Amino acid sequence: MSNLFSIAFVMAAVAAGAPLLFGTLGEILTEKSGNLNLGVEGMMYMGGVAGLAGAYYYEQMAGPAASGVTAAVIATVCAFLCAAFGALLYSVLTITLRANQNVTGLALTIFGTGFGNLVGEAMGNAAGGFVAVSQSTKSVFNGGIPVLQDLPVVGKLLFSYNYLVYLAVLVAVVLSLFLNHSRLGLNLRSVGENPGTADAAGINVTAYRYLATCIGGGISGLGGMYIVMAQQQGVWVHNCIAGKGWIAVALVIFATWSPARALAGSLVFGGLSVLRLYMNWGGNRLAPIYDIVPYIATVVVLIAVSIRQRRESQPPANLGNAYFREER
Repeated sequence: MSNLFSIAFVMAAVAAGAPLLFGTLGEILTEKSGNLNLGVEGMMYMGGVAGLAGAYYYEQMAGPAASGVTAAVIATVCAFLCAAFGALLYSVLTITLRANQNVTGLALTIFGTGFGNLVGEAMGNAAGGFVAVSQSTKSVFNGGIPVLQDLPVVGKLLFSYNYLVYLAVLVAVVLSLFLNHSRLGLNLRSVGENPGTADAAGINVTAYRYLATCIGGGISGLGGMYIVMAQQQGVWVHNCIAGKGWIAVALVIFATWSPARALAGSLVFGGLSVLRLYMNWGGNRLAPIYDIVPYIATVVVLIAVSIRQRRESQPPANLGNAYFREER
């Protein structure tokens, strides 16, 4: 217990919460448009394997001249675009063809999981056993901010994380400002609340839903890349996302569709996921119990939020419903 609230525990919680934050923010943006995309897990797989492939094949082409920073940038772009493509497939089916959103989201999860594992295993077999990025690329995903990370206490707490952690926080801040303090953000929220009224006011409901869903999917994919490139050290591990996409979906409800609250929620759930490393109660016998704590907490959160019948904790009024313009 003495190490529970240590600096090391906080750092581990932040690192473990970063992929959850990406998934949560992406789904918040999607759901604000009225689309309920349950394919976060699949998009995280797609983003993870695409990020790894982008960095690995860039290094193969560049050879000894390969730059770790360039590889990280390519990985980030590939992860975003691949996951956004998965969200585009979802958008075509649910927005244009008006398919059931729940079924389509589940199908995207199954497709993305299979796609990620298939491509990851194929890359490993082609490489002679497994795919691994260079040490220079790994250092980009493992290193913090030079000089500042060497400061006592504050350096470890605030400046010792890789660039994706800071990118996740930046996305949360920008998304919060966008949704609450911009005309486009208010238009997007109106689309999720009452698309008929928004359409009558001259807002292009289809365009807003497509853009929000695809960009949100791309953001979720960055969470998958974080898991593969930072937590798995740039090596593909079968089923590496391991349900984190579903936790992100629950975190959207925990955060009551607020990017600012998503920051706190991801830190809490990140801490729960690494709890077993900092608590010795029961030894190895209770290790499986610690592993399921985040999922138990997910169920508790869903129950607690459903009991609270406050308007601010409710989802967008038109969430999960297809928009039929002729019925407005």
